[in-house]
Amino acid sequence: MKYAVSVNNLSKAYRLYSGPRAMLKELLFNIQGHQLFTALHPLSFQIAAGEAFGVIGNNGAGKSTLLKLLAGTCVPTTGDFSIDGNVGALLELGVGFHPDHTGRDNIYFNGAILGLTRKEIDTRIDSIIAFSELEKFIDEPVKTYSSGMYLRLGFSVATGFDFPVLIIDEALAVGDQKFQKKCTDRIIDFKEKGGTILFCSHNLHQVKLLCERALWIHEGENRFLGPARETVEAYQAFLRKNNGSQHSDSGQNPGW
Repeated sequence: MKYAVSVNNLSKAYRLYSGPRAMLKELLFNIQGHQLFTALHPLSFQIAAGEAFGVIGNNGAGKSTLLKLLAGTCVPTTGDFSIDGNVGALLELGVGFHPDHTGRDNIYFNGAILGLTRKEIDTRIDSIIAFSELEKFIDEPVKTYSSGMYLRLGFSVATGFDFPVLIIDEALAVGDQKFQKKCTDRIIDFKEKGGTILFCSHNLHQVKLLCERALWIHEGENRFLGPARETVEAYQAFLRKNNGSQHSDSGQNPGW
């Protein structure tokens, strides 16, 4: 079987300082001034090419840390991973947009960051703008956009280029219900065309709808890995046992 994503003993620990003085003492005098917080304990798993793989768990469980590691926006403490081909990441929509430049300029900037040539971006830009429904505003500075417009452009850019692997972190709750449906339909279309998806969400219905398998992370550790429905049911049983006090199925932003 061909794997699109392979993760081997991947972990992440952060140094937590009480303040700037503690950091300065450690830097200048080699006096330890930090506590070590392990956001993600060693994880290993594989995702087959064309598979949709969910990641669920409470806020602060380590889900976003895992996605950031795989997207290359932070460095692992231990372990390694491999991804077959380029990856498109929807971690924080609109991150990387320059507020003083137009929406059109920011599409080109983001495409260049993703390694695309101007000619390649030219072939996609019209469809990206059309999907965002921002034709009337695309040549205005993005600092004049509403938060909804900003997010719509971010989603359209992130999904507007054909990458074999797509990492999604709570990115389907964009705009009004009509636009959210467009976003979901686009992700489903990507999957049906053979794309590989790593999908992190508090919306357990969407996880069951989109994913074949899912990973439940609890306090940075692998609590359950299996078919999406079984993983969701195990997680829901845990939440019921704990009176649902930590449960969020509303699309809130995850923590670590």
